[in-house]
Amino acid sequence: MTQSRETLFCLSPRYRLDDESPWLEGIDPSRHYWVAVNGDKNLTVAIPGLVVSSMSELKQNIRQFRALQPGEKMTVARIASACTIHCISSNCYAIEDQINDAQVWHLFDQETLDSLLMTAHPDWQCAPSDMELGRRLLLRSLQETTATKK
Repeated sequence: MTQSRETLFCLSPRYRLDDESPWLEGIDPSRHYWVAVNGDKNLTVAIPGLVVSSMSELKQNIRQFRALQPGEKMTVARIASACTIHCISSNCYAIEDQINDAQVWHLFDQETLDSLLMTAHPDWQCAPSDMELGRRLLLRSLQETTATKK
């Protein structure tokens, strides 16, 4: 008699705007995208989003994203963090992240990632309910070690 042992392997779904699974918890005032990994509200990450200082910078970044070809990548740089967007195929993009000291890629279709990047528009405002997400991010950063003794 052969026993089969199932190994738990989590594969990130490709997040879409029309998903039935509520994967996007919100976007905080500092343009961090709060994503429930695989739709699990107990495992929510804040991915640093695009921040620009002008409309021309926004347009330049959106054009750069839309021009990505499979195998190419672009970096969204922030003051304290950055994220890398990888073009996997014509309608599949990945954002690198670290969860529990493991590298993961969150997969998005083009429309969804384009919409997230558009929140960098200078006139964009987060939903009032997402203000608390910004506070949570601040509390997380205050709990982290900022200097190490050598």
